[in-house]
Parts: sequence; structure tokens; C-alpha cells
Amino acid sequence: MTNRLIILINLAMTKLRLSAVLLIMAAACGLVGSVAVSSCSDNKIATNEKPKYLWMCGEANFDRFSDKDTITYYLEKARETGFNNVVVDVRPIEGKVLYKSKIVPELTCVDTLVVERDWDYLQYVIDEAHRLGMKVTASACVFPVGAAGDQKGLCYEDSAFDGRTCVEYRPDGTIEDIRTNRTKVAAFLNPVRQDSRDYAMSVLSEIVSNYDIDGLALDYCRFPDMESDFSDVSREAFENQTGAKVENWPADIFTYDDNGERVAGPLYNQWLAFRAGVLGDFIHQVSDSVKTIRPGLELNYWAGSWIHAIEKNGQNWASPRSEWCKKYPYGSDEYQKAGFAPALDNFIVGAYLERVYGPEDNESVEYALNRADSIIMGDCHVIGSIQSINHSAKDDDPNNLVNAVKCCLENSEGLMVFDVVHIINRDQWDEIKRGIDEYEAGEVK
Repeated sequence: MTNRLIILINLAMTKLRLSAVLLIMAAACGLVGSVAVSSCSDNKIATNEKPKYLWMCGEANFDRFSDKDTITYYLEKARETGFNNVVVDVRPIEGKVLYKSKIVPELTCVDTLVVERDWDYLQYVIDEAHRLGMKVTASACVFPVGAAGDQKGLCYEDSAFDGRTCVEYRPDGTIEDIRTNRTKVAAFLNPVRQDSRDYAMSVLSEIVSNYDIDGLALDYCRFPDMESDFSDVSREAFENQTGAKVENWPADIFTYDDNGERVAGPLYNQWLAFRAGVLGDFIHQVSDSVKTIRPGLELNYWAGSWIHAIEKNGQNWASPRSEWCKKYPYGSDEYQKAGFAPALDNFIVGAYLERVYGPEDNESVEYALNRADSIIMGDCHVIGSIQSINHSAKDDDPNNLVNAVKCCLENSEGLMVFDVVHIINRDQWDEIKRGIDEYEAGEVK
């Protein structure tokens, strides 16, 4: 974590520099008596400027962003670096929230750290970011309602969630509630259940209704993995869709061999298409709902670039016109039709890879972005995203952070960098700024 004293010193220096800048801006804009940063047109995002998102994880920054001054300092730092949009995580995997809600309890404890705010975290980020001419995208974990590893969160505290979390079919052949499995990243609500979808929709609708956000990002809007969901509800929904009873449940879907590897059953491909369809339908419903509440809102979705390997999560983020899935054993017409790109404004493709350039290298950022563009087929915007810790600061390293930033801007319609905690801890601001500046200088030429 950044030393608290250093932050405060830097904050004081930044405020002194900002005061001088504001006086100059005031004179340039003809202001008298008071200064409003947003009063100058230079502070607004240019209409032809590509979006450049900085992701702010709720849990990893829980301590750091527990006071307003630190938030202001890092938002100003982000704007100076070249970011014009912040993604603020306001519903981490515990299921609790970082805003004032009438539906969900506020998150006040992460690990052993307790932070109780008498102010609204999301609203403060919005106010400060908009003051700086930056857009704000609120991110919410959609289906998680608890941290399974720590056995903490909503589903461990509120009996109203009993029976609604995913039921897993585990490699040892047992079928159990995901809440008991500490190896899972989160305890998920079962997306097949109508009450799960209704609850998730109510949370998202509250955010969109109550806050002047520019975008909404759906995170963890998926199944946890192939072990979920094997509840009676999911079996019945699957049977209703296929029109036939599953004679051997769950063996007709798949079984496990002696090494714990899945062995596809006769209904395996239909099962995958069913799950992808559940998520695709839900995301279309979210899009219709939030845009009715707040026209002009941008709906964003993040997923890993390795689409061929996330069929286990039900995430077909491609265009329904793309036949990419037919290259793989599980591909089918039904799986293809489940592509949900048309429901989105922006697909943020997670190119969390170490190598940067290489159009034929399937482990490169460039390849990941090009493939995403080819299978999205123009149904929504494609925004390249990187994890900053994957890239060095060495000038002679072709896989450095400067090149990774430029690669996203060169090969997609924008940039997202995850996460501000990594950037702060590794002091990566200068490399990101260089990448943005070098790209934009090249665009001018």
C-alpha cells in the first residue's frame, strides 16, 4: 500500500499546483470571484477522443479510498495521465455495496478492516470525476452474493438467499451448495432462477435510477463454472426448453473420469447452448431496462478474450451472426444464436496477456483484440483492456506497458487498464501516459 504520509504530501503539492492552474483558467475563462473547473470547455472529453478507462476495484482499494482527499488525489492523477473514464466497482463479490441503497446493505468490512462512511462513496466519485471532465462507469458484480473463500457476505448472513445459490456437480460425484466450497471465487446466485434475475435487475436498476452515471458495467454476469448449476430448477428449465425429460441426471450432461476430467454426455452441447441462452436473454433484458430508465447510458461487459475456453461460464459475447463456435466441439446453431454483443454498447475484451504484438500469436494482446473485433462484427464497440502488472517498464522490452497501452488504442476503439491499485503500487503512471501520448501524437500525424 502507498505510504499514507507520502500520499498526503503529494496531495498537498497537487492542490497547490491545481490552485495555480485554476487561477490561470479563471482568467482565461473570464471568471471573477470563484473558479469552477468544469466551466472551461478544455476540461470536457473531446467527442472524437477514444475512451480510456481506469478500473477501481472496490475491495483492493477499500482502505485507500476510505477518505475523500485520497480519492480526489488519484482521480486528478488519472486525468493528468490521460484517462477520461473511471470504472468504479460498487458491488464486490460479497454482494454488499459501496453506495446508499434501499435494497442492499453497505459494505463496511473487508477482511478485518472496518470503514463506515457518513458520505456516499459512489456519489463522491461521480462528483469529482465530472468536475474533472471524466465520465463514470459503475461496475457491479451481478450474480455473486458472497465470498466463498472467506464464507462472508450476503448469502451467509441472510436466510432469504437459502436455496437460491448455485448447486454444484463436483468431480467426486456429489451435488452440493456452492456456498460450502471455499475454493470458489464467489458464491453465485443461480442465473436460471427467475428470482435471481429479478434480484440482480433490481440492484442494477437502483444504481441507474439514483446516480448520474455515464455507463454501467456488468461484472461476474455469468455462471461460476461448469459445475453449476445442477439444481432441480435448472433441470426443469432445461427440459422445458429441449422438450424432453433427461433420463440420467446429470450423467446425460456429463460425467467425470478417474482424473476428474469431464466426459461429455449426449446432451452436453445442448446444455451449453441452454446456459449461454440464459445469460444472453438476461443481458438483453438488462439493456432494455436500464436504457429505459436512463437513455444514453452505455452498457458495458467485461470478459476474457479467450472466448473459446469460457463456454463453461456461458459467456458467448460474440455477434449471433458469427460462426466462431462452429470450430469447436461444443459449437451449434443454438450456441451461436446466444451471442449477446448486440445488447451492449461496449464490450471490454480482457486481453490479460504478457506478449503485446503479434497478429498470428494467439497469446498476444494484438491477436486477442483482432479476434474480438472479427467476431463482434460491429454489433458493439470493442474496448481493449490490459492488466498493468503483466507488463514491464523497460524501454527495450517489446512487451512493456507503453506498448501494451498503444496496442489497445491502435487495435480497438479504446483502452481499459486494470487496476488502479497495481498502477499505484508499481508507480506505472508515467508508462501509461507515455503510451497514450505516443498513440495520440501518431494519430495527429
